[in-house]
Amino acid sequence: MFGQLALVLALCSPVVAFARTETRTPPTQAASVPALPTDPTLEQLLTEALANRPEMHQAEAPVRAARERVPQASALPDPVLQVGIQNDGFNGFMIGEMETSYFSIMVSQALPFPGKRELRTEVAQLGAKAASTQVARVRLSIEAEVRRGYLDLLLTRERLMLLERLQALWKQSADMARIRYETGEGAQSDLLRAQLELNRLRQRQLALRAEERVRVQTLNRLSGRPLETPLPTTTRVRDMGVPEPGDVEAAEKDALERSPELAQQRALVAQAGQQVALARRERLPDFTVSAGVMPRGGAFPPMWQANVGVTLPIFSGSKQDRVVAERGAQAEASARGVETLEQVLRLRVRERLIALEALRDTVAIYREGLLMQSAATAESTLTQYRVGRASFASVLEANTGIIRDEEDYLRTLADAQRLAIAQAEVSLEPVASLGGSAQSAGGMPGTGSTPSAPAGGAAPAGGSPGAPASSSSSSMSGM
Repeated sequence: MFGQLALVLALCSPVVAFARTETRTPPTQAASVPALPTDPTLEQLLTEALANRPEMHQAEAPVRAARERVPQASALPDPVLQVGIQNDGFNGFMIGEMETSYFSIMVSQALPFPGKRELRTEVAQLGAKAASTQVARVRLSIEAEVRRGYLDLLLTRERLMLLERLQALWKQSADMARIRYETGEGAQSDLLRAQLELNRLRQRQLALRAEERVRVQTLNRLSGRPLETPLPTTTRVRDMGVPEPGDVEAAEKDALERSPELAQQRALVAQAGQQVALARRERLPDFTVSAGVMPRGGAFPPMWQANVGVTLPIFSGSKQDRVVAERGAQAEASARGVETLEQVLRLRVRERLIALEALRDTVAIYREGLLMQSAATAESTLTQYRVGRASFASVLEANTGIIRDEEDYLRTLADAQRLAIAQAEVSLEPVASLGGSAQSAGGMPGTGSTPSAPAGGAAPAGGSPGAPASSSSSSMSGM
């Protein structure tokens, strides 16, 4: 009996001790992005993922292609070489015999109106700049994807530890129920219930170990390693704490500066402005310069000629003017896109900071009262069961409640980390509902309840850019 009580207290003592020693001191300076925890294993995974992921190379190839278009835009049109012959009559070649018979060699070169080539070059450069933002998005998404995968692995392994603790608790409960049944003080149903729960725990343990293996293989795939490469971890979810929400204005400014989507849209706005200027310049005529020499043979001296031509934009009303209107509409659409993205980014930043503050307060409730109250309830129930004043079902419920509360506490910490990852990723995805985060007992061993969705940001686009919501919480029902 006392051994079981000691085990119950040991289950929650690390959290209780951490709750007593931690103080929530305000940061010395406002942080724009919550600090993300790291360790050597995670750093190595991030380095290898950025170096080995094919998505990075796939994103870099269009950028190289766009940069190759810049010198093309500034190049002159290819010159035209013409070789011909002019002959008098059809009875034979009269070159050298007739004054008007000769060979001709002509070269012509088209010359755009001054300023057109420069504008075309600027348009191509801005297009390459817009394309380069995709590399930044893929980089952010890969890093966020690896961090979320690593967080899922840590959470799965910590859930396994909780399951092992609960299994030890059930074994002691089964031994106690057997002793009371053999001495005639307890019912046979108590012993059968304990044995039933032990078998259920073994099933859930198998499911969790399979989940852990999948998590490891997923991380290895993300970093370009062999799938079965072991991933030792020393960090625990409970050691990560809750990131500081930071200052709203600083966070908004950081998001507006680092967002690849906003940088791309701004580059497209600048490109659209230059395209409008180029479309207006296209209404001006281009020139053609040509020169040639005509050898006549015999005693006749060679002839030469030089020409200057100019295009006549007489159809500008249906062509060049329409291009100007088209580019103007595109420029307006790009400008509206910038406004939309800025609004969405500010909203997402505030959503995450509000959610992070709520999770921080929720963690404080766990640390400052709920976990200790759960431990005290289990201790009191065990004492009452020993003297016959409580049922065995009450003991089982109290014992399970300790693990359930601790797992919900870990899930809340993980949700806070996902929000910080989404903030670092500059995700545009909305924050998931927090309604179930503090209430759900989903995935708790022995409860059979259904977990709520995690409070995360966006799902990655590594897919897609940016989304940090993890699948770990959705798998809690296997516990």
